[in-house]
Amino acid sequence: MTVRGGHVAMGAGVPRQAAGPGRARDWVPDGPLDLGLVLGPLRRGPGDPTFRATPDGSVWRTALTPAGPGTLRVRASGGGVRGEAWGPGAEWLLERLPELLGAADDPSAFVPRHRLVALTRHRRPGLRLTRSGLVLESLIPSILEQKVTTDEAYRAWRLLVRRFGEPAPGPVPGPMHVMPGPRTWALIPSWEWHRAGVDDKRASTILRAVRVAGRLEEAAGMEPGAARARLEVVPGVGPWTSAETVQRSHGAADEVTTGDLHLPRIVGWALAGDRDADDAVMLELLEPYAGQRHRAARLILLSGRVPGRRAPKMPRWDIGGL
Repeated sequence: MTVRGGHVAMGAGVPRQAAGPGRARDWVPDGPLDLGLVLGPLRRGPGDPTFRATPDGSVWRTALTPAGPGTLRVRASGGGVRGEAWGPGAEWLLERLPELLGAADDPSAFVPRHRLVALTRHRRPGLRLTRSGLVLESLIPSILEQKVTTDEAYRAWRLLVRRFGEPAPGPVPGPMHVMPGPRTWALIPSWEWHRAGVDDKRASTILRAVRVAGRLEEAAGMEPGAARARLEVVPGVGPWTSAETVQRSHGAADEVTTGDLHLPRIVGWALAGDRDADDAVMLELLEPYAGQRHRAARLILLSGRVPGRRAPKMPRWDIGGL
């Protein structure tokens, strides 16, 4: 689940030296745009080696594009956005910059049905749903997040990308890496999965996914429902994982996450004061937002209205230490 709606805090106006030569593109959105809100769901924890937000307000991200590895720097400037990119994937990243920043999203289609949701939307006018156009980069970390704490999943992603990914091209602000390609994922030894704290079930699901990487990446051009169906053909990829993937790869406004440990209770508490809501109750409460249920859930998470904890946190098990 995207914790607290996936917002990345951005620094304020600290100047940095010029990033150096690279391809560039300027783009002007047709409404408010908050880079931290839009791109936040792509970050997998504060130590994600593929993502960094810098004090000057820039967001840096790496990606393994169909054209090869690339690094993208995005910064708001006046009423527009400037993107700079490096590496073989630079042109691909810049071509899709508007969609990454929510150009294909339509926030005006959303009609709040609850006061809390309306208030949060008013306070967060720059929320748009990103569309990365890349499937595996969201699928693999979503698989790592299955049935474990977010800290465990973030640690596994961080360790595996740093160990097996390649250094990011361009003048990046500190060490950054591009996620490994499918063949590299397939060749990771069993003891390295173990060292990263990834159990056999999740590792096997990733291995099955990368064996059909080409077919899965084709899903980026499908409608979200069809894309989810293709992803779920892979054993070990269920509704939770497919929803978490297409929310990022497709900017899917209606693909709400089910099977989550916390989201139903958060939605139930925020909309109906029901701290014991399950998926069925959550979907019933979100029915007035049909077509926009994921956006409604994002706004609810961003509201900060969550039920108090009544049970201990989920225990953390580091199998790498066994």
